[in-house]
Amino acid sequence: MRRIVSKKRAKTLSTALFLIGLAIISFMHAFWPGIMLAVGLPLALRQYLLGRPYDMCVSLFVFVGVFVTVQFNISWEILLPVLFATGGIYLLFREYLESKEEPLEEQEEDINQEIEEDQHP
Repeated sequence: MRRIVSKKRAKTLSTALFLIGLAIISFMHAFWPGIMLAVGLPLALRQYLLGRPYDMCVSLFVFVGVFVTVQFNISWEILLPVLFATGGIYLLFREYLESKEEPLEEQEEDINQEIEEDQHP
């Protein structure tokens, strides 16, 4: 999957969603487990916008899984370690199995993406 927006725009959008999430959980006085959604959803959005759908799915699985486990009083002794281990194992495999792009190519791609975004608001 190809990037939808530049890294800069993806970071801006995910930061905005994070701040909105913090405002909502502050207003509702639901810090725990709401913080799991306030952190997980912007992270998943950034990964989606950068064209990393598998990373997005794993992030949603872990963060939403923790939220659901705590919110609905599901026994966490087995489920939470499985969620965290799944996320960690995925990150290890992705890091060592995924081919690396050249940093220069990535920078050029970001610049081209930003130019396209600026031309088509």
